[in-house]
Amino acid sequence: MYVSMTEMLKKANEENYAVMAINCFNLETARSVIKAAELENAPIIINLYQEHLIDHCDSELITPIVKTLASRTPIKVALNFDHGQEVLYLKKAIDDGFSSVMVDASRFGLQGNIDMTREVVNYAHPKGVSVEGEIGCLGATEGCAFTNDDMYTNPEEALKFAKETGIDALAISIGTSHGNYPDGMVPEFDFERLKTIKELTKMPLVLHGGSGSGRDNILKAVKYGINKINVGCDFMNANVEAIKSILQKDPNINYYVMMHKVEQDSIELVRNYIRLSGSNNKN
Repeated sequence: MYVSMTEMLKKANEENYAVMAINCFNLETARSVIKAAELENAPIIINLYQEHLIDHCDSELITPIVKTLASRTPIKVALNFDHGQEVLYLKKAIDDGFSSVMVDASRFGLQGNIDMTREVVNYAHPKGVSVEGEIGCLGATEGCAFTNDDMYTNPEEALKFAKETGIDALAISIGTSHGNYPDGMVPEFDFERLKTIKELTKMPLVLHGGSGSGRDNILKAVKYGINKINVGCDFMNANVEAIKSILQKDPNINYYVMMHKVEQDSIELVRNYIRLSGSNNKN
């Protein structure tokens, strides 16, 4: 069932769980994520990162693929444009049939972020498309540019941003960074900041950079108000490890057979995240 994130995250907010949003970029990744959701009877969000959208699988191509997969399952499936940084690309994704978009405009300062996000909201909502906005900024582990205190979400600014944009979900920065963390490193979450933002906004909140955050952080984040969790690197890593393992066992395997095995092997990681988020049996 193809849906936007609006009702999906509203229910998660009311019932205190989170919906997983997994970064995909083709048929195989989207299919394996949806299969994992089916096995857990959970709603799911297929995220498509802007770089992947531009360089690998554009919105005209990926939308009918995900829509077709969604039409074949009772599971609620949303297709979300992740970290859309240009209005042109965001509007095209909406026009091409994405059911949700995420506006990444923190780099423009508070007012610039509000203006750009509100423009997208005004374009998306009449078409039944949900919009996620971002206040605060995440670092990236490449180059060790981790999220620092100056990049954390200001609760009062979060409230102002939510009110003035009309967004359906709010991505906040509480300690995660994008990318793979160094071995043994687990980020420290600012749970008091999360609690304050939730109390002020009372809206669905989003955690970006969920990969490598650790079981305890995920469970507490959901407990204190996170309703959508983005995971990219862990899922991509699971696919890579599956390829390595398959080739080690059978270096001469047929490519077609290998791709199907990779899909099957990556499903368990997604299922585990679904259970951690509390969205299993919440479809």
